[in-house]
Amino acid sequence: MARALRLVSGRESVMVWHAETALPAGTDLVVVPGGFSYGDYLRCGAIAARAPVMQAVRRFAGSGGLVLGVCNGFQILMRNQALKFICRDVFLKVERSDSPFTRGYNAGQVVRVPIAHGEGNYVADSETLVRLEGEGRVLFRYVSPEGARDPAWNVNGASNAIAGIVNERGNVLGMMPHPENHVESQLGVTDGRGLFAGLVDHFKQAA
Repeated sequence: MARALRLVSGRESVMVWHAETALPAGTDLVVVPGGFSYGDYLRCGAIAARAPVMQAVRRFAGSGGLVLGVCNGFQILMRNQALKFICRDVFLKVERSDSPFTRGYNAGQVVRVPIAHGEGNYVADSETLVRLEGEGRVLFRYVSPEGARDPAWNVNGASNAIAGIVNERGNVLGMMPHPENHVESQLGVTDGRGLFAGLVDHFKQAA
């Protein structure tokens, strides 16, 4: 994640230890990364939920600061529909391009990025789903390579094929796929770059 941010923005990230109680002064973006090991078998996010620094992250988000949580950084404790750890590329439809996180894409664009999780099957009751959809809070959705909603391509069984959502204020994005893993041309796919390029553009415009 730090490498992806550096490659796209040209700036270095600051690592924050879990026991810290404050974020560095002048923080623009907080990223809670993924990369949990051991196949998600050790209660994803259980330690982070109790880390002192997360109070500072909550305050930062509450003040309107941008927060990105990827995979274990946005872990919903529900097993994948197939009850297996899944590690593969998936296709996502970008539902909106008017958010700080998606302005580097076009609405309706289909991008290819990896997933790697055993607990990522996003589940919500029907009332919550109607509200999320009605408020335009779904930013990324699992689709076929052609962009069609297809259960065969909703690899973890997420409700409404949801892969990424924002909070009510639109300043916190949680997503299961890993855009940071597809930013370098050497890997053959650079579709994840748009998310970080969009954030860079957002901060340039805000400056």
